[in-house]
Amino acid sequence: MVTTIALIDYGAGNVRSASRALARSAELIELDAKILMTADPEDILGADRIVLPGVGHYADCMAGLQSRPGVIDALTEAVRHNGRPFLGICVGMQLLASLGLEDGETDGLGWIPGVVDRLEPWDSELAIPHMGWNEIFPRSHAVLADLGDNPHVYFTHSYAMSCEDENHIAATFDYGGSFVAAVMRDNMFGTQFHPEKSQKTGQKILSNFLKWNP
Repeated sequence: MVTTIALIDYGAGNVRSASRALARSAELIELDAKILMTADPEDILGADRIVLPGVGHYADCMAGLQSRPGVIDALTEAVRHNGRPFLGICVGMQLLASLGLEDGETDGLGWIPGVVDRLEPWDSELAIPHMGWNEIFPRSHAVLADLGDNPHVYFTHSYAMSCEDENHIAATFDYGGSFVAAVMRDNMFGTQFHPEKSQKTGQKILSNFLKWNP
């Protein structure tokens, strides 16, 4: 049986890189997967799993999503009402928040209550944007299972999400303070880091997502 994955292409993410990584991760678990790079509401509603990437500024990404007719409504129906497993990557994760403060105030999807604000480590000598490999500290979740000791993943961002409810924090990282690395709620999961750039650890996370039955 083929598993259909809707990879949302709204002009604000490296969908080809994500598509290749998802395909490799599906092969690792011998999953027959069909990956659709799409902004068609019908594709979204018919998909078994949904991935929302995002690169760049929060406001630009939200505007890109809003500019695709019917996409937010289809995402809401598929994810919030029909319970399809969902993965947000980088800004795609941040858009789950209530509000983004990059380039002014921009309303997010509001699926995981919280705010996306500038990353401010206590050590002013730490570079912003935060770019490169960093260890994450996972909590118990199927998408983060069996990552081994001291898992490291690849980040590139200047803003970070804070969650109103700590139960929605799936993992943290330390960069002059503790910040949110991943979020979770019901059938939704999001990573601030890029699993598609995180080599074996990233492949394991994507494989876990493709097996996840929330």
